[in-house]
Amino acid sequence: MLMDAVQNQSQGPLDQRKSARIAARGLHIDPEVRRIATLDESRALMRNGAILQGGPGSDEVDVGNPEHVPVFYLDGDAHRQRRAAIARFFTPKAIQTRYRAIMEETTARLLAEMRAQGRARLDRITFELTVAVAADIVGLTETTPTAMAPRLERLLRTAFSQARGVGKWRDRLLRAWYGYRFYRADVAPAIRKRRGQAGDDIISQCLAKGYSDKAILIECMTYATAGMVTTREYIVMVAWHMFDNPALREDFLAADEDRQMAILLEILRIEPIAAVLYRTAPEEMADARLGALCKGERLAVDLRAVHGDERAVGACPHAIDPDRAAREGQKGEFMSFGDGAHHCPGWQVALHETRVFVDALLRIPGIALERAPDLSWNAGLMSYELRNARVTCERG
Repeated sequence: MLMDAVQNQSQGPLDQRKSARIAARGLHIDPEVRRIATLDESRALMRNGAILQGGPGSDEVDVGNPEHVPVFYLDGDAHRQRRAAIARFFTPKAIQTRYRAIMEETTARLLAEMRAQGRARLDRITFELTVAVAADIVGLTETTPTAMAPRLERLLRTAFSQARGVGKWRDRLLRAWYGYRFYRADVAPAIRKRRGQAGDDIISQCLAKGYSDKAILIECMTYATAGMVTTREYIVMVAWHMFDNPALREDFLAADEDRQMAILLEILRIEPIAAVLYRTAPEEMADARLGALCKGERLAVDLRAVHGDERAVGACPHAIDPDRAAREGQKGEFMSFGDGAHHCPGWQVALHETRVFVDALLRIPGIALERAPDLSWNAGLMSYELRNARVTCERG
């Protein structure tokens, strides 16, 4: 095995989590919300089609015209139809025949630039990678990822700002300005191109359904959050673990693709990007696993608790063990990408991006982590953020 499941008794069980402490301080679930902390109950909740999406902003979205609402906020037939419409963008075939080349070419370019400089900031170059891949899916291909990434970074930073008082109003104004710049520089050119010639992407689908430019901008922002921001944090977290754990790094570099994926999924299990998944009961109902639910009752899946449930994940739940899922008869993702109808559509894209980049990064001559990332908590997204990690390498 990669490591002993248990350290000696004086040290206690092995805990390899890097984000646990900040999550313990920042993670907050309202007392009136029912907390779900076991794998069986969380799966029952997520697979119950009568219980509605209840994530951040879901109560503020007008679903009067479901054709013009981001798929993440829909439920029922409208959700199923939209998921069916976008499914082809996230298949294993699409990853291999369309996105794999983008991942490899962008990774090669970014790492070549790093080698020329002898150093790089991980969160910046990984964000550019995620922008390149997600932009192809969405259709934001009339500007380069290098130019688009800083615009999106500034926009998303203000969109999820937790500032108060004067700072809150400042960030609202900045968000409007950065949103306008993103629209004019990146979204509008893509819309104009696809009005003349449709492509195989999200924006082309939106235009075919009569979306307004504003609705398309919202769709682009939704995919930016889901497909770019979270994947950046994931890649940086995986790299951090690899740099700090020589045995894990050696295992990863010697492994075939299947084992590499098992390692990546284990890291995500103990370091989930999204910490909480919310759902709402639209009416009084009963569930065989969850019991009686009141009308309007909110439920929250605490992913960190679920992934620490020894009854489901086995002994030493906070240790990285790539053989864990197979040994416990579980899928390696456990609840990392949700479950049921709202299971993350792009989860395999994120895994392949991470695998391609980290594998190439670790093979760079002289690669080393010069500065560990700053770890902070985004209360709006209920997620950790990793910034300012710096890596160095031999120039070449």
